[in-house]
Amino acid sequence: MDTLFDQNAPKKPTNLSLNSDLLKKSKAMNINLSATLEQALKDLLAQDKAAKWADENKSAIRAYNDFVDEHGCFGDEYREF
Repeated sequence: MDTLFDQNAPKKPTNLSLNSDLLKKSKAMNINLSATLEQALKDLLAQDKAAKWADENKSAIRAYNDFVDEHGCFGDEYREF
């Protein structure tokens, strides 16, 4: 499976600039800034990858939807919902 990034790559210290009040309130809540930023970046990478996939495959998706519109979906005659 194609991964978004190398999960075994070493951690690298990084300097960031944040809103001071946001930082103060986050620290008061014991929010792990590194873990939170990593998760947010993973989510953004996944969203970007999904959007690129949808764009690259839009003609196939459109063709499939047109086929289903014209012929129905496989197994429709057995569906009970």
